[in-house]
Amino acid sequence: MAKPAKTERQKVIDDIRKQQKSADKRQGYLIVGVCGAIALLIVGAAVYQPLKNSWDLRSYNDKALSEIGAPATACQDITTKPAAGNEEHVPDEQQVTYEDAPPAFGSHWNNAEAPARMSTKFWREDDRPELEALVHNLEHGFTIVWYDETIADDDEALTELEAVGKKFPGTTNMRYKFYAAPWTSDDEKESGKFPKGQHIAFTHWSAGGAGQAQADAAKQQGVWQYCSEFSGEALEDFMVEYPYLDSPEPDAMSSQDF
Repeated sequence: MAKPAKTERQKVIDDIRKQQKSADKRQGYLIVGVCGAIALLIVGAAVYQPLKNSWDLRSYNDKALSEIGAPATACQDITTKPAAGNEEHVPDEQQVTYEDAPPAFGSHWNNAEAPARMSTKFWREDDRPELEALVHNLEHGFTIVWYDETIADDDEALTELEAVGKKFPGTTNMRYKFYAAPWTSDDEKESGKFPKGQHIAFTHWSAGGAGQAQADAAKQQGVWQYCSEFSGEALEDFMVEYPYLDSPEPDAMSSQDF
């Protein structure tokens, strides 16, 4: 009589073990499935943003510069002040504290990285050249659109500026001396913030008129225009009023692009 009871107990034990194995398998499949789903989400997120950026940029291809962004009324009146620093080159290790936020003129570096290359037209904080290099670009006739951290934290606004940069392609057309560059929190600590409510600034180093160049340093001016948001219409007007030829060294380029 004992043997059948033992057999019955063994059957129960075997059934429990089978159920446990099945549960373990289901749990394993669930873990694998969840891990796979997470991996797909991570890969999808990594792929999605570049694809979205590319798609968003394409939407600006057929837009004229003046059609991008806000109307010119988003910008304040242009302001100027006497400029200094033409051909004032400081050692590469020397940081210059500029009085204006952002600078439109001043002492600057003169090396293989300064002025910065013309082939890049849009900079982010992690790859932007030093201010001492960009000021050298201003001396060579560049117009720089500076954007503060409010814009830097806005993906749509950044894509808009990157699209604007693509309106100025190449390295040989002098009229395309343009940059969009960030004005960072570190810059603000050194030189201050934009005026209240303004998140974009256009700057140019004027020689006092196209063709003046270095003929009369006393005529040189720093030029600013602040905007609450980017305006392609205002930028176009600004660059027509202050072309690359209206700068201390309009024919100079960066050796990195040649």
